[in-house]
This record gives sequence, C-alpha cells and structure tokens, in this order.
Amino acid sequence: MALRTVVAAYDVRDDSRRARLAALLQSVGDRTQRSVFILTLDEEQLAHVVLRANTILDLEQDSFYLFPQCAVCWDDVRCIGQAEPTSKVLYWCVL
Repeated sequence: MALRTVVAAYDVRDDSRRARLAALLQSVGDRTQRSVFILTLDEEQLAHVVLRANTILDLEQDSFYLFPQCAVCWDDVRCIGQAEPTSKVLYWCVL
C-alpha cells in the first residue's frame, strides 16, 4: 500500500481524552506542536486512526482534523523560526 503524509490537529476539552488521542497519534506519527502531528501511513492505518479517534472523542465537544498532503504540497512546506519539517526516515533491510 502507498504511504501518504497527513497533518492531524485536534482541540479536545477533557485531559483524559486528549491524552488518549495524543498517545494514538504518537504511535503512528511525530508531534510537531502540542496538538499537531505529522503522520505517514497507508489507507488501512488511516482508517484505524479514524476508527479509534471516534471511540475516544466526545463528538459534541471535541474537534479532530486530518489534512492529507500530496507529495507536491509536502515538498512546498515552509518552516519559519524554530520549526523544522519532519524528514523521511529510510530503513535498510538485510536479507
């Protein structure tokens, strides 16, 4: 499956729900701000994140955004100040 980059951002009122959502996102991506994560995942993993988020969030109080990024858009990311773009991690497999 093809991997894609997704920017995830949330506004969750309850500390417990916020911590659980942050842990979920941390397990599949990198935190760039307190409530913003950069995720690199395939469609199945993205569907799992959405499913789990729906069980964590109070849909009457909380907000959760997923912004898919195309390769061209991601190449045009600009960072100012202390911000740094996440880098792709290359893995080697020796068989």
